[in-house]
Amino acid sequence: MRFIRDIITEKKAAGRPVISVEFFPPKTEEGDRNLIDKTVPALLAAKPDYCSVTYGAGGSTRDKTLNIVDQIQKRHGLTAMAHLTCVNATSEQLAGVIEQARELGIANILALRGDPPGGNGEFQKAAGGFEYSHELVTFLKKLGGFCVGTAGFPEGHIACKEGKFVDWQRLKHKVDCGADFVITQLFFDNADFFEFRDHMRAIGLRVPILAGIIPIMSVAQIRRFTAMCGSRIPESLAVQLDALGTDDAAAAEFGIEFATQQCRDLMAKGVDGIHFYTLNKASSTTRILSNLALTP
Repeated sequence: MRFIRDIITEKKAAGRPVISVEFFPPKTEEGDRNLIDKTVPALLAAKPDYCSVTYGAGGSTRDKTLNIVDQIQKRHGLTAMAHLTCVNATSEQLAGVIEQARELGIANILALRGDPPGGNGEFQKAAGGFEYSHELVTFLKKLGGFCVGTAGFPEGHIACKEGKFVDWQRLKHKVDCGADFVITQLFFDNADFFEFRDHMRAIGLRVPILAGIIPIMSVAQIRRFTAMCGSRIPESLAVQLDALGTDDAAAAEFGIEFATQQCRDLMAKGVDGIHFYTLNKASSTTRILSNLALTP
């Protein structure tokens, strides 16, 4: 499969943003079948450039992540990236996962520090493992043969008590360690993204920065997600969400329109790419891409 950095370069030369979609490993066999047999084919109709598959908190879906990436690439022919975290793993164990990925023909890895098991509490470095994602980036580049992505946070990482500018400087260090591109955490105020992008360019970051967009599907769900990841719901958006209440169907329609406008603005101002957090659902993302005239 192709390196994502080459796909991004090709799209940029054509004057178009790279489009990607993200999945998570389902918890049941039925969920697995639905993802591979229904969701992925439905999104393929929108012609995304690549996809990614998350890595459960605490490394809980290690084998499943690689298996899903393998199935997507071999059954559907779509370049897929595996997420990889530092949680609950020694460097030797990580090397084993990386070699397994190599054997499966996986060429792209998103290097993350990761969340603690259950997503709660403070991150704890595993004995013989890594404490920071820049160490994982360095490790991957040393092993060689992979295109490596990393995460960026337009509002600063929730765990960075020193503030967003310190967090952004740490991102620059991660990229200097060898990361090929950046995918951002979800955000709802494009001003946050543009401030982040402009600052990163000003301090010398030259790799592509892809904007992470989540289509709102449920008010309760998006409030829970933003509380976990530290993303801000702007006051004007909060008022609109309050009005939607528990009507998930109306929330999904609103989410499609809101994300469409977000993406239009991002594209008008030269975003390198857009990464959709699909939550393993095809409808909202495919409709947004159709609204943007990005669906063939």
